[in-house]
Amino acid sequence: MANKKLLLIDGNSVAFRAFFALHNALSKFTNQDGLHTNAIYGFNKMLDHILEITKPTDALVAFDAGKTTFRTEMFDGYKGGRSKTPPELSEQMPYLRQLLAGYGIKTYELTNYEADDIIGTLSKEAEQTGYEVTVVTGDRDLTQLASEQTTVAVTVKGVSEVEHYTPAHVKEKLGLAPNQIIDMKGLAGDTSDNYPGVTKVGEKTAIKLLQQYGTVEGVYEHLDDMKASKLKEHLIADQANAFLSKKLATINRAAPIKVGLSDLTYEGKQQTELVDFYERMNFQSFLNQMRATEGFAEKQTIKDITYTILTDKNIAEIEKLTGEISFYLELPEKNYHTSDFAGFGIGHEEEWYVSRDIELLRHSIFKKIFRDSQRQINVFDLKRTYVGLNRLGISFENGRNDVLLQSYLLDTNDNSNDLGALAHRHGYQEISTDEEVYGTGVKRQIPANDAVFFKHLAAKLRAIENLVPQLQAELKQNQQIELYTNIELPLALVLAKMEIAGIRVDTKRLEQMESEFTERLSEIEQMIYNEAGETFNIKSTKQLGHVLFEKLGLPSSKKTKTGYSTAVSVLEGLRGQAPIIDNILSYRQISKIQSTYVKGLLKVVHSTDQKVHTTYLQTLTQTGRLSSIDPNLQNIPIRLEEGRKIRQAFVPSHAHAQIFSSDYSQIELRVLAHITGDKNLQDAFKNDEDIHASTAVRIFGLKDASEVTPNIRRQAKAVNFGIVYGISDYGLSQNIGISRKQAKTFIDTYFQEFPGVKSYIDRIVATAREQGYVETIAHRRRYLPDVNSSNHNQRAFAERTAMNTPIQGSAADIIKIAMIQMQKKLEELHLQTKMLLQVHDELIFEVPDDELAQIQKLVPSVMDSAIKLDVPLKVESAFGKNWYDAK
Repeated sequence: MANKKLLLIDGNSVAFRAFFALHNALSKFTNQDGLHTNAIYGFNKMLDHILEITKPTDALVAFDAGKTTFRTEMFDGYKGGRSKTPPELSEQMPYLRQLLAGYGIKTYELTNYEADDIIGTLSKEAEQTGYEVTVVTGDRDLTQLASEQTTVAVTVKGVSEVEHYTPAHVKEKLGLAPNQIIDMKGLAGDTSDNYPGVTKVGEKTAIKLLQQYGTVEGVYEHLDDMKASKLKEHLIADQANAFLSKKLATINRAAPIKVGLSDLTYEGKQQTELVDFYERMNFQSFLNQMRATEGFAEKQTIKDITYTILTDKNIAEIEKLTGEISFYLELPEKNYHTSDFAGFGIGHEEEWYVSRDIELLRHSIFKKIFRDSQRQINVFDLKRTYVGLNRLGISFENGRNDVLLQSYLLDTNDNSNDLGALAHRHGYQEISTDEEVYGTGVKRQIPANDAVFFKHLAAKLRAIENLVPQLQAELKQNQQIELYTNIELPLALVLAKMEIAGIRVDTKRLEQMESEFTERLSEIEQMIYNEAGETFNIKSTKQLGHVLFEKLGLPSSKKTKTGYSTAVSVLEGLRGQAPIIDNILSYRQISKIQSTYVKGLLKVVHSTDQKVHTTYLQTLTQTGRLSSIDPNLQNIPIRLEEGRKIRQAFVPSHAHAQIFSSDYSQIELRVLAHITGDKNLQDAFKNDEDIHASTAVRIFGLKDASEVTPNIRRQAKAVNFGIVYGISDYGLSQNIGISRKQAKTFIDTYFQEFPGVKSYIDRIVATAREQGYVETIAHRRRYLPDVNSSNHNQRAFAERTAMNTPIQGSAADIIKIAMIQMQKKLEELHLQTKMLLQVHDELIFEVPDDELAQIQKLVPSVMDSAIKLDVPLKVESAFGKNWYDAK
């Protein structure tokens, strides 16, 4: 039994620590559904770390069952001082359980008891049976469980570092034995759990008393021996509190749990479930790590498939293919603008032709097939296919059914860029995934064995052929044929043409910026050294903490074992207290811009045309918005002037042209006004008022817009957009630096002033509960399986999603329609103007000088009329010799 190792984790405590450890990055940790994931991510990091250290044979994560426990029955005020759990954390709790299931770790909770009691009971049983036990928690109260067989690992910095409490460590740190922790709590009380202890007795005094008298009982047995003092008076007056507090602090190690050691076998990672979970959470780093280190289980054997290897000698055979044809172009790299060509396949009805010889695609027969309007060619990822063939000088004009796009529209929650994985999700199993055939990570490669590679290509063709009628029928049933045919399919071609066009980058200007930023960083660095009175490594948290909080004496949170926190939130809180703070923040921001955007862009400029060719992800987000990668041109920072200057490097491809920008003004709020039908909101837009100033007047009870200060407008703006994104009082309070109570008042007042918005929220949530999904203006559908969940947190997140998806998704629909109509106009009028980029609500064009006057009228008129709303759409345009000047 000596080799049995039990791992017990305090789920709520570690989740809480994980949430606040990554609190400053809350907005960055959301998945495609809008679910906050920082606590899940941090918890996962802790799991990886602790599992590697402990290598348990058995494991359990214990959760609190609710706020009411036997301790609240003993003392009404127990944990009464704690603020309400942020909904951004609450919504993650159900998914933590899914993560743990993926790790093969059991979870358990017990009504009327806390996780501590479950852990205490199981650790006692394990000790008696000879187990080695590790308890992981963020709560030092559990150190009372430390023994020769049980180590209590307390999270120190976030959740990735832990401090291991053994009896010896407790003795060294506190001068007490673990079983005296409850006595210390009895005397000193606990502010976090809100039990009283003895007045004016802190930890140091309590420890001193316990070192002399052993226990709370021992202290009171020796009261008569103590000299008269204020301490003695407080001990006498608060005796009842001391014993009550000790009882509250004592973990119940005989809780009536219904789970035993025999139920806790650690099963290890459940590969399929965990991969699916990571994909849904958008945890690419964990996914890549898992693929690289652990490999994937082999799937069932795919039945044999007959194919013909295509050569220049039998190429004429493909002219006999009639009706619908399936085509697949294999571009093995993620970036299909630069990827090698590995091969292709074409065919139908069990006639599959495959080849590695890409040059065959240049044959006149293929060119004829790809232009034949009488043929319908089905593919997986039309945009990728179009760009790939374009690189070969081939025009692809008859792509009709895009399996990737169709699947995405049917359920935006459940999609994959791997044809095999996507097919499996639609019940078609006769195909392996690319990962199974090609491998993952650095080991990923196209098989040299023709039989393996060609069989997989043929299986892809067969999968496309089988999936098309099924997906078409489901789209028709969902009334989404028009969405697919009139918006997403033509948009794929528009995006392909934009990606192919690319945008010119002035590398000399970027190199100049790199030099300017380096010089500016050097200047700021010197100012920081002058203010500090010494030189040091500004990027070192330890050295910076020493300078700020010890040498300069700036106020800080309590110093931990690892030093002072110098996180952005900490430094932001110190603004105005010393000039060095502003300089450090500027140094960090400019360093980030320098490394990520200046140097980053220089790496991805194509040497052949001095352009960057981004890739638009059309099937990623649940709202329908587009994303941009390789490089991400939608994320260039604009809040800092240094960040905005990056846009100076984006220029026309020839001298006699301009960069032209047209931007929808406040489109999501206009959609909100349209969908909700709120009269006050609609009137503000119809009267062309400053919507944020108008909102400020209403929610702050001002006389008119003249009383709106910049700060008040900023707060009203945060409320406006917060409503669109379903923000909580907690989230709003964090965004604008006010109390949670004030934030709640702002939101409540907003709903009073804009009652149509509140009615819409109630209505859309009721609709979601009834039909299980919500839709945008264009019938883009988002399923919400948790909207009727009995779990409050899951249900609350689904309700928030139900409210904001139609708004964000409809805004995405509108700009997509505008892009399609704009491209159509440019081609109809035979203009040389090219649409280059879409950045959220903004379209970027390259316009020849002699077409500028025409484009200044054409673009806004097309965008304004993309769709008819109950409030006017407003487009703001500008132009210049670079993107920066076009704003």
